[in-house]
Amino acid sequence: MSNEIQYILAMVLSFVPALVCHEAAHGFAAYKLGDPTAKRAGRLSLNPLRHIDPFGTVILPAMLMLMHMPVFGYAKPVPYNPGYFKDPRKGDLITGLAGPAANLVLALAGAGLAWALLGTALTGALGNPAFEWFYLMYLPTFTLINLFLMFFNLLPIPPLDGSSIFAILVPAKYLPKYYEIQRYAFPVFMMAVILLPYLFHVNPFGWYFDVTAYNLANLVYPFPIA
Repeated sequence: MSNEIQYILAMVLSFVPALVCHEAAHGFAAYKLGDPTAKRAGRLSLNPLRHIDPFGTVILPAMLMLMHMPVFGYAKPVPYNPGYFKDPRKGDLITGLAGPAANLVLALAGAGLAWALLGTALTGALGNPAFEWFYLMYLPTFTLINLFLMFFNLLPIPPLDGSSIFAILVPAKYLPKYYEIQRYAFPVFMMAVILLPYLFHVNPFGWYFDVTAYNLANLVYPFPIA
């Protein structure tokens, strides 16, 4: 198997569970706060088919890989209704941050497994091609992809999860307008993400990932991640 195919396999097997767990965490948080919307829509499932968005989960990551840019994407947004929350602003914040929190847990799990297997790797297991792929390619990719998704979604820009912090700050009477902005901000944001680096050769997201995702990955991982 060529190195390129091995890399693509590692990316797919990292990216899909990272997105699925991210979206399921949103739905689970909303459900625990009293909102049954995601549960009724079948979005608490870990079945990837219930979450995959053709463009955001397949086409966009593939485009970014071909452009040698940090790979991120999105699944179908989990529906939730803040009207079910006892405190809509607090509930919106918790629901919004649940997705990035899930990615952080997965990233730390990947790094923790790498530390646990470090002794095995150093005592000759790297001579096994399957173990070598899993340890040297898959686990670093899995950890980094989850950190990319976490920090990308923590940007305080509608409609990303980080913008949910505004729900705490927005007066109650303006919340409907806030949710309306969230609804229509997504296509504008995605156009900026794709077109800004392409048209103006400016990639602020690359710098952002360098100082966040890569730095954290190299803090928690047993060896440097390029």
